[in-house]
Amino acid sequence: MRNPPKRVLVVEDDLALCRALAAALDTFGVEYRIRHSVREARGELARLDADWQPDLVLLDVLLQDGTALDFLQALAPGSPLPVIVAMSGSAQPEQAFELAQLGVRRFLPKPMELERLGEALSAACAEAPTIRQHVKALVGARTLSDVEDEVRTTMVAEAVARAGTVRGAARLLDISRQLLQHILRREA
Repeated sequence: MRNPPKRVLVVEDDLALCRALAAALDTFGVEYRIRHSVREARGELARLDADWQPDLVLLDVLLQDGTALDFLQALAPGSPLPVIVAMSGSAQPEQAFELAQLGVRRFLPKPMELERLGEALSAACAEAPTIRQHVKALVGARTLSDVEDEVRTTMVAEAVARAGTVRGAARLLDISRQLLQHILRREA
């Protein structure tokens, strides 16, 4: 699998499918935790520490005690958001659309072929995340100028941290080194 996630939180109530997913994730060399309900998954999120943050959540749409939407509402305040891949054997098109609006990057139908699982996880991890749902939540709460400033500051800080150099950060941001230096001086 190319672009594999490092840590996966599986939220699925079908025990047989959980075993199959665990076996597949083992072959991918991925760390994972499995939870069987919205309540358990929320509890897992509350216990997470810096040593184990999921890069990806493999999420059943319909669980015994709620839905993927319930789980995603609990995830929304967290930062950074993990990649979300939803799976279902009975989700309606409206549900799939609503989940996509909340940031779900891939949708796997059940029953699924486990070979397609690796492809879906890789593809979901390779996509750039959308910020649409976060921006929508800010309408009326923050000014456009404040949001622009925060996005710029966050992206610059993350690019510098990832690249380790101004030149490398400028490449990640697709801007000139001089412009990045100007931004850094202005923010200092």
